[in-house]
This record gives sequence, C-alpha cells and structure tokens, in this order.
Amino acid sequence: MTRGKQKIEAQRKNAEKNQKSKGSQLEARAVGLKVVCPICKAQLANQNQLVDHYGSKHPKEKPPSNSS
Repeated sequence: MTRGKQKIEAQRKNAEKNQKSKGSQLEARAVGLKVVCPICKAQLANQNQLVDHYGSKHPKEKPPSNSS
C-alpha cells in the first residue's frame, strides 16, 4: 500500500482532466463560424465556404464580395 496515496492523487487528476473536456462545444463552434449567408442566415467558417454555399444553395444569386 505504499502507492495508495499516489493512486488516489492520480485518480483525482484524471477525473479533473476528464471533467474539463466534457460539455457542449457550441461556444467553440460559434467562434469558428464567422461568415453568415445574407439570404438564408447559414453560418460558415470562411469566404470560400460562402462561395461554395452560393453555388449549391443559391445558384441564381451572386456571392457577395470579400470585403464583408
């Protein structure tokens, strides 16, 4: 039982580490989504995805310029 204390401390550290990773990733996802489609309000990560989105979802429309 000389490692009893070390075992308990290791279990506590692992529990703390695992507890931090649990939960929703909605906030982290929201930070990454910076571009919004002005037609359907879909959130996209960058301008290139917006151009692709326009090509597939709004083919009759032209995508906005890169200045936004």
